[in-house]
Amino acid sequence: MSKVDPQRSLPGTYVREFVDLCGRFDVTPSELLSGTSVDYAALTDPATRISLDTLTRIGRRAVVLTGEPGIAFYMGLHMRISWHGFLGFAAMTASTVREALMLAERYAATKTGALSLHVVEDEATDTASLLLEERVPLAVDVREFLVVALFSGLKVLGEALVGGPFRADIDMAFPEPSYIEKFRAFVPGEIRFDRPVSRATFARSFLDRPIVSADPIAMQLARDQCERELAAIGPSLGIVDQVRKLARPVDGSMPGIDEVAQRLHVSTRTLKRRLAERETTFSEIAENVRHNEALILLGDPRLAIDDVAAKLGYSDTANFARAFRRWTGTTPGAYRTRAKG
Repeated sequence: MSKVDPQRSLPGTYVREFVDLCGRFDVTPSELLSGTSVDYAALTDPATRISLDTLTRIGRRAVVLTGEPGIAFYMGLHMRISWHGFLGFAAMTASTVREALMLAERYAATKTGALSLHVVEDEATDTASLLLEERVPLAVDVREFLVVALFSGLKVLGEALVGGPFRADIDMAFPEPSYIEKFRAFVPGEIRFDRPVSRATFARSFLDRPIVSADPIAMQLARDQCERELAAIGPSLGIVDQVRKLARPVDGSMPGIDEVAQRLHVSTRTLKRRLAERETTFSEIAENVRHNEALILLGDPRLAIDDVAAKLGYSDTANFARAFRRWTGTTPGAYRTRAKG
């Protein structure tokens, strides 16, 4: 199989799990993979990657052959930590949920560059959110499949890590699908659709829950392997996530590109070049960070919109309102009213 871009692909092992899942609906691998160049046997090789275009064709064919439009929910409900390779092993041997999520945030690019994970803590509401961001344009049904599979799998993974119940409210950035009622009871909390961002929100205290299989030596071994995998796909692929972490507002001030470059121990010119290799710029990343932070802060009813603007580094609320309308097509006040519904 020809080499594919890691930013626009997924490991073949995930596709194999999906093919095997479809087998429970009496769909054979040859039926499902017909019309693609995918070799079912090759999907066991960790080096095999499947392009998003091919994944799209397989996913659409699966819906037709299984007759189950909610097949992504089944994928999530059958998810296991072992599916995620060394990243999964690192997470299950981490000391706390916080450490496990930090590992997932850093090494998600080893699985795909199409999506990224970000953890945001809100001290005011005592909550934490796991945000799922789209890094490359995705077909509507592919976006839905990936988001549904990941967030429906959170309950399974979360409870496996801590050995107890896990609750999270889920926001999904697409319209409510017709099949949702069949699966609503399997989501670990309230589920809302047609939201500006896809995220899972849970009690901040859950971040400090210990992992039942914690093993610091094994975790370091797995982390070292994740670092090698990250290096193998190129330094530029992970640079966007590193910049995103450093570009978050601090005490009402947004770090500039020179400051971020200094903290990354590279020149500003080098940072610009590496971001250009990922078809983005520092300004685009900083605006995306502000957008996501704004959605989190607006969820806190104790913060006035003026306070939200100040925390994001805007000189006045009018500038913030203009930016927010550009991001979402609505005003901060209208978004807050809608989010309460």
